[in-house]
Amino acid sequence: MSDALSRSLEITKHVVETDRGVVAAQHRQAAEAGAEVLAAGGDAVDAAVACSFVCGVLEPWMSGPAGGGGAMHWRAGTGTAHALNFGMSAPSGLRLADFPLSGEGVAADLFPWDRVVEDRNVQGARAVAVPGVVAGLDAAHARWGRMPWADLLQPAIADARRGMEVDWYAALIIASAARDLARDPDAAAQFLQDGRFPRSFSWTAQGNDRIDQSRMADSLDILARDGAAALHGGDLGAALAADVAAKGGYLSREDLEAVTPRIEAPLSVPYRAARFEVMPGLTAGPTFAHAMARLAEAPRATLDEMRPAHARALLSAYRARLTTMGHDGEVHAAPGSTTHFSVVDRQGNMVAHTQTLLSIFGARVVSPSTGFLLNNGIMWFDPVQGRANSLTPGAPCLMNICPVLGQVNGARVALGAAGGRKIVSAVVQLAAFLADHDMDLATAFATPRIDVSGADRIVADDALPGPVRDALQAVAPTSVVRRSMLPYPFAIPSGVATREGRQTGATEIMAPWADAVTEPAAL
Repeated sequence: MSDALSRSLEITKHVVETDRGVVAAQHRQAAEAGAEVLAAGGDAVDAAVACSFVCGVLEPWMSGPAGGGGAMHWRAGTGTAHALNFGMSAPSGLRLADFPLSGEGVAADLFPWDRVVEDRNVQGARAVAVPGVVAGLDAAHARWGRMPWADLLQPAIADARRGMEVDWYAALIIASAARDLARDPDAAAQFLQDGRFPRSFSWTAQGNDRIDQSRMADSLDILARDGAAALHGGDLGAALAADVAAKGGYLSREDLEAVTPRIEAPLSVPYRAARFEVMPGLTAGPTFAHAMARLAEAPRATLDEMRPAHARALLSAYRARLTTMGHDGEVHAAPGSTTHFSVVDRQGNMVAHTQTLLSIFGARVVSPSTGFLLNNGIMWFDPVQGRANSLTPGAPCLMNICPVLGQVNGARVALGAAGGRKIVSAVVQLAAFLADHDMDLATAFATPRIDVSGADRIVADDALPGPVRDALQAVAPTSVVRRSMLPYPFAIPSGVATREGRQTGATEIMAPWADAVTEPAAL
């Protein structure tokens, strides 16, 4: 962390509370769109659809229609939880011979794989996996939605017609990837000035620069009118696949048509007197379950006294993740380009929803026909054959997502986070804060955390007391960092809770766009 940053600066956020619904998201305007859907009589699922598409427009480097993810759904009327998996997979026509190792050491992006020639598994059209977000939203809406699908896409369409405003935060994000974006003519035209330079932003005045997202608006309009089938088997999907093929990738119309989101029984995780529900399978849900089981073995104590137990539980969970998980074994999780939002409506229905492009700006490639920024899900796979999680045509990707539902101390909660391998550390600790220390959302989200993103080291917030840091150092090598606005040394959580007819929402205090928004009075 830069020594030039202020040591006295304090950033806080208010936790919202209401007898109506709440949407907590990484982008305030996406949360507002979801909250307005609730006010119009929509279900939590309807709000999630609207929020998801607005996120893809206003935070396009994090997620969008060409991404994947998963969600946990709580249905208050039946008292049941459902896991919805709409993760990505490798295209069926992917050619392994196109990914020779370069012999130049480790890849330069998120995962410590052997480097591939031209980083083909990291950026460019060959890195594009089969997306599932739109199909996943459609599956949830078909089962639980109350409002017309077309209505739910209108906020995103309107935002795309206006174009995303480039404020100081957006300018910094775009600048961080400008070199890579410049390699794709369509990405360069959309995000860079003159196809070459980062977007400028005056540090003394509000800017008025906007990204041209008119083509994306047209595609969203098609999705609104024709439904998810337009992308998964229809002409919109055919155009997307043709764009990827023209740039050298493998995505096909048949791949898109074959996408089938799965609604599954969740993995139920008892923890002391609490219970949490997480996604099973190729997600961070099993890693969450492992960590909570280990943490339950430790006696309850003060938070400071339990910090080493948190670290040991997370270290154990990551060792298991790195040796047992993947479509055929292990994957190394890492930070990435992800968004999470949580929704609760006034009936108590809840959604914890995570969606991602994987890397920031995904493959750094834009589909000119659709205006969609493309994912780089192929990077989830190990390019070396004969290993756990080796790159395989048609194989599903192992995601780091960890949306969580919980019943804890009389409240029902929906939690999740963005941040790749940092996600599971955040949600495990938030769950423990709520269960072991009876914190409300405001206190839990403001409490300093640690991060364990692998099997052998700890990152600690420098707000933790010295004796706690010393105790962590005795568990594993520990580095100390400040919680900052950019870069993010920890994950970016968003959560909602309901108790006795009162709903609350909170977001990461250091995320400048993130906010929890209450459902306004009926429209």
